[in-house]
Amino acid sequence: MSSTSADALMSAVAERRSIYKLSNETTISKERIEELIQKVLLSTPSAFNTQSTRIVLLIGNEHRKLWDIVRAAVKPFVSGEQAQATEAKLASFQGSYGTIIFFEDPTAFNHLQAFKLYSDKFESWRDQTNGMHQVLLWTALNSEGMGANVQHYNPLIDDKVKETWSATIPSHWKLISQMVIGKPVDTASLDELDNRGKG
Repeated sequence: MSSTSADALMSAVAERRSIYKLSNETTISKERIEELIQKVLLSTPSAFNTQSTRIVLLIGNEHRKLWDIVRAAVKPFVSGEQAQATEAKLASFQGSYGTIIFFEDPTAFNHLQAFKLYSDKFESWRDQTNGMHQVLLWTALNSEGMGANVQHYNPLIDDKVKETWSATIPSHWKLISQMVIGKPVDTASLDELDNRGKG
């Protein structure tokens, strides 16, 4: 890869950040989002080429239904001012364009069970692979003008999500995260970088 290409990649990575003020509009078509998802699934590396990550896109009523599920799941755990703040946050997520749900399929590692030396690493490898998928898709969407933020309401919502979308989400899939997407209402400021990258 040339330095110019590397600079373009790193510029795209640097511009990616969490954006929470999102509208229910989109800068690209649903088909384009699905295309990016497929490209990320095909291009992201995984341990032993297991390709264990699964991605589901929810928009419209299905997207809003997901956040109704989250709202019902967290309600017993919040009260007072915390409940009001939580409701405002969930309403903003629900008011965005859509949600991309990331899963892991544990059965993708079944053929590796004979390798006892590595068996205790499988879960860690799955999480690493899923994280790479999230960053790549997030960066790609940002490059197309879409904003995003990643949420983790699992395991509170796991069973209800699988029950609601049982036709497309197998019961053995492990829910990892929820990426909220939409057209940014305002631009996010990049926090001051620390010295982690300095030798």
